[in-house]
Amino acid sequence: MKRFVIGIAALMAQAGFALADDMRLAVTTSFHNSGLSDVLLPAIAADTGINVQLLVVGTGQAIRLGQAGDVDAILVHSRPAEDRFLAEGYGTYRREIMYNDFVFIGPSSDPAQVAQADTAADALTRIATQQAPFVSRGDDSGTHKKELSLWAETDLNVVDFGQWYNAVGAGMGAALNTAAGLDAYIMSDRASWLNFGNPADLELLFAGDDILFNQYAYLPVNPERHPHTKHDLALELEQWLVSDKAAALINGYMINGETLFVFNAVTD
Repeated sequence: MKRFVIGIAALMAQAGFALADDMRLAVTTSFHNSGLSDVLLPAIAADTGINVQLLVVGTGQAIRLGQAGDVDAILVHSRPAEDRFLAEGYGTYRREIMYNDFVFIGPSSDPAQVAQADTAADALTRIATQQAPFVSRGDDSGTHKKELSLWAETDLNVVDFGQWYNAVGAGMGAALNTAAGLDAYIMSDRASWLNFGNPADLELLFAGDDILFNQYAYLPVNPERHPHTKHDLALELEQWLVSDKAAALINGYMINGETLFVFNAVTD
């Protein structure tokens, strides 16, 4: 049987088939829900022969998978959590890849007048004052961490909120579906919102505050901490992610004429 498998592999190689190497990458639900992975993964496999197996989770869970050595690298969007991951020796370094922004979505009637807000903190204050239904990811994701940091900019504490505040403990797509069902406000990354197929009566109401900047970074897992990880493949994937080919695919990915991500990796 072993000779048969090797023989098949040799024939495939002679016929020009790339023999893919598998690696595991933990990514955020917001990245996956954007649809960009469906564009990037086939190109990665074609160019490098790497079959990237995605584990789609929130940033907090992606960090924990990296800490446990259950993945070879992570692609996340929470700088404080990333810095801790590196400081504790779980990652080798951090490489910025692309960015977009967070936006506030809500019912078109906009009972809290979020569209009139001057800042992100003002938008949240208006929602809380009105006690308008609000959906929070509530899942320790990068989006959830960002939301909590924005609430910290107000004089309000989420632990004091009533039933109008719905922490659903779900990914971005599921949270948007809940918001659509409740006709509620929600903070989303722009890419997930643009790719969301069930908007119901929701629309984008507020964006543009500098604090809503949303950077995605790639962090290989430290092979000294977890020698079994495929560090060589993680490095090869990184080189592809910062290439001109990746830049063109990321910058060119649009929905309804709107760009979802902006490539900003600094090349060597």
